[in-house]
Amino acid sequence: MLIVLTIVLFPENSVKAAYRGVNTWFNIVLPSLLPFFICSEILIGLGVVNFIGTLLQPIMNPFFNVPGEGAFPFAMSITSGYPVGVKLAAKLRTQNILTKAEAQRLVSFSSTSGPLFMIGAVAVGMFNNATLGALIAIAHYLGAITVGLIFRFYGDKRKIPKKSEKSYIKKAFRELIKAKENDGRSFGMLMGDAVKESFNTMLMIGGFIILYSVIIEILTLTRLEELISYLITSLVPILEDKELIRATLSGIIEITNGCNMLSNVTNSSYLSKISIVSFLIGWSGFSIISQAASIISKTDIKLSIYTLSKFLHGIFASIYTILLYILFFKDKVKPASIVLQQGKVNFVSSDWISIFSFSTKIYFIILLCLILIGITLSLLNQKIVTR
Repeated sequence: MLIVLTIVLFPENSVKAAYRGVNTWFNIVLPSLLPFFICSEILIGLGVVNFIGTLLQPIMNPFFNVPGEGAFPFAMSITSGYPVGVKLAAKLRTQNILTKAEAQRLVSFSSTSGPLFMIGAVAVGMFNNATLGALIAIAHYLGAITVGLIFRFYGDKRKIPKKSEKSYIKKAFRELIKAKENDGRSFGMLMGDAVKESFNTMLMIGGFIILYSVIIEILTLTRLEELISYLITSLVPILEDKELIRATLSGIIEITNGCNMLSNVTNSSYLSKISIVSFLIGWSGFSIISQAASIISKTDIKLSIYTLSKFLHGIFASIYTILLYILFFKDKVKPASIVLQQGKVNFVSSDWISIFSFSTKIYFIILLCLILIGITLSLLNQKIVTR
């Protein structure tokens, strides 16, 4: 009711906020993620993910206690960012490729930000410091891996059959054929379903982006952020920087706006700002969590456990940022002399077709790398067994 009332009272501000959300979705998010969704849907239907999963079983199961198929969502999440990993993990769960516990473990560490956002948008566009991007990205992915190692103990462990044959490659091809036969759809039907489902997911993501753009604007107009910041500083005197608290609260709701506000905080140390930025990117914000909630609502994956994993991801990413900064980046990452004005975020982007083309190329490069790694592991295993 508060949202509706505020929209009625401030229609012009609300429309402008919604327009910013639409612009971000159409010009950046849509061309970046659409190739990943469409191609992934097709490859899952063709059995390619089963093929990759069989090859990568020796890596994923010992470390993360998930089948080899989990490598596919993890790699795609690292490449493209939120919420691709959750989408693919949920898809594998609906097809019973993963058990409930395995799907829960997988989404805990396969929900990451993409390098384009951390390096291009945050480090370069907001903090005007390209080196900072490496620090944030390394800490972010180390945090995700740490959460995955912790969550490997969640739930019951599926009994993985012991190695019974010399070559995983032959087994992978058998799994490929078996998965395609079980799917049963023609390639034309498979492609049509992939495009339809991908666009439905993209529309859902766009809706959340627009909604939270308006919510952020409402919190600013009603000065609720200031009120909460005042209450926090009053109850906890040690936290006296209201500007830093406001930026953090905003980032807890929506990471882009929060990270941008943090880049403009002037009364706090540089390390404090970038460690909070790492926490916010790992946490992902209620906007991303809402997108994930909509995706996993059709499965038995628990949102509460997923939310806990995102909180832990943020904590670990923040700790790694502090450690890496002190040990390796202290002299390399320094505050930029030029600070961008709030609201003037310069995303590293080009025209729509260029972004779409670049995302498609990256997708198939990562796919090829996964296959090559899997084949290499299979050949090494075959050599060891032969000896």
